[in-house]
Amino acid sequence: MKTNKYSRLYNRISSVCLASVILLTISCKKALDVVPDNVATIDHAFANTIEAEKYLFTCYNYLPSNGSTGGNVGLLAGDELWIPDYRQYFQAATWSVIARGQQNSGEPAANYWDGMHEGKDLFEALRHCNIFLENVRNPDKVRDLRVDLRARWIAEVTFLKAYYHYFLLRMYGPIPLIDKNIPISAPPEEVRVKRRPVDECVSYISSLLDQSYADLPLVINNKNDELGRITKPINRAVKAKLLLLAASPLFNGNPDYASFTNKDGEPLFNTAFSAAKWQAAAEATKTAIDEAEAAGNKLYYYKIPEFEMTDTTMIQMSIRGAVTERWNDEVVWGLSNSRANTLQRAAQPLLHADMGINSAYASLAPTLKVVQQFYSDNGVPIEEDKTRDFSQINQLRIAASSERVNFETRYETARLNFDRENRFYASIGFDGGKWLTSDLPARKDYEAYTVKAKMGQISAGSAFGLFSETGYYAKKLVNWESRFAANTSIWEYPWPEIRLADLYLMYAEALNETSGPVSDVHKYLNLIRQRAGLESVSDAWQKYSKNPAKPTTKDGMRAIIRRERLIELAFEGSRFWDLRRWKESAKELNGPVRGWDVNQKDAIPYYQVRTIFQQRFIAPRDYLWPIRLDEMTVNDNLVQNPGW
Repeated sequence: MKTNKYSRLYNRISSVCLASVILLTISCKKALDVVPDNVATIDHAFANTIEAEKYLFTCYNYLPSNGSTGGNVGLLAGDELWIPDYRQYFQAATWSVIARGQQNSGEPAANYWDGMHEGKDLFEALRHCNIFLENVRNPDKVRDLRVDLRARWIAEVTFLKAYYHYFLLRMYGPIPLIDKNIPISAPPEEVRVKRRPVDECVSYISSLLDQSYADLPLVINNKNDELGRITKPINRAVKAKLLLLAASPLFNGNPDYASFTNKDGEPLFNTAFSAAKWQAAAEATKTAIDEAEAAGNKLYYYKIPEFEMTDTTMIQMSIRGAVTERWNDEVVWGLSNSRANTLQRAAQPLLHADMGINSAYASLAPTLKVVQQFYSDNGVPIEEDKTRDFSQINQLRIAASSERVNFETRYETARLNFDRENRFYASIGFDGGKWLTSDLPARKDYEAYTVKAKMGQISAGSAFGLFSETGYYAKKLVNWESRFAANTSIWEYPWPEIRLADLYLMYAEALNETSGPVSDVHKYLNLIRQRAGLESVSDAWQKYSKNPAKPTTKDGMRAIIRRERLIELAFEGSRFWDLRRWKESAKELNGPVRGWDVNQKDAIPYYQVRTIFQQRFIAPRDYLWPIRLDEMTVNDNLVQNPGW
């Protein structure tokens, strides 16, 4: 197994989990920001540089585990991916509760307010951050800590403090602001904190990000030990995400929350739309792009093939590698604490006899709805393409020899799988489709393994939850160097929390909302499309779309940008949050989850559309997470989110 460059940081973070437990001795949490009454233990934690560094990594330890099915909230809580009812290999409360319409205020899934049901306690994280900052800012503590390191560590934890507030804001809306810890001896009214208005939350988080920026490094030089630590580009990227969230319809002029107030009647939402918020988001995102590019970030391109590969395969390898190639140049922020291991197993179907069902679970299935969202090979939506007929998606077809890179020739598969863009073939596995791995004996891309997914075939899986519910597979999440045979290891990669492509799409979105489809909107969309082997937006719509004028209007370009985000960031957990901030969840998550009839062994019955589940989303209730009822009882100054 190859050495993981980020493993040392990961192991150091893991080693301080016990410290978190020791330092939290409050048996019943009466407030969110009460400092533990164990000063002797805390003094020891800041006695010297070695001990203080352990506490630094305690603060890092609460970052989301987005490289896992349970930790990545957006991965399974929406409509992109579905898993079987028999969940032997999953901790998937987000799927079994949220995606299936069972979220509740008694025991909420993905509870990041007080750390339950696959959530991390982010208010506990904020207490740790405040303890760290209070002590490390004190020159009488950690006396052997170098001045430059002291400044950097303070900046890192100030950033983490901002990020944890941002994470809570995105989930819960208005939140208490934990600026400092309150002594445990403080009177009850002082410790029972209130939720603050959304605009105040955004301003506070933004100020923390600005405070921490100057003392962060532009790049990580000590790559063996420090990859995943916070940098200037990460800081600016998170600020861009914060301001984009604040500008989006959920938080910008949303009338649904006009009556949502604190107990003293203070409005928690500003229901007046502000165009200036979109302008601020555009400026912040352009700054983030400039900062990232100055640090060396660029779109990932696969350039040195290991064996015979066509241009088509090279494009698809670039798309796959942007997510799964460790620390590639496109990754602005990689999560060292979250390595994609089980996630790859969940996405991988069996391809040959040496693979074992205990290694390749094949259970993480793209839904038919999302499969249909990918463009045609002409770079426009399949329902808009005037040169391609997708009206009968299950019509059977056999691939020609010219299509052998993507298909097994002489094998019947559905019309829907043909004539699609490279991001489709790079991201999705399907019955009759090729799946390229680095251990391919033939050493030729057109002789890659074939997914054979009908009942009784090798890729169909087993009856114990190890199969695709839809007939599709999340190829994008599997590194092509991973091995799934006995006595082999997964080629783990740190989760790409923020990619440069995401920033490009964010900038295009914010700028379009501010100025319409101006040249820079097209520029940054086209950079991503170029990597995918597609023509520019203008050329593709002019040549192939039934609606050629679509890119010339703000509304039309908005629809294009949103679809580009779905396609480019598919299966990374982004769509779930995008639908919420756009206020599109009520439209998109109130429909059927569909796939092929995977219980059939012959092509005609297999390629019949089957409804797997009927999703339900109640608006406006489900746009914000519920606060657990027990928390409401402990702190009677809290108000519950509307509908819960």
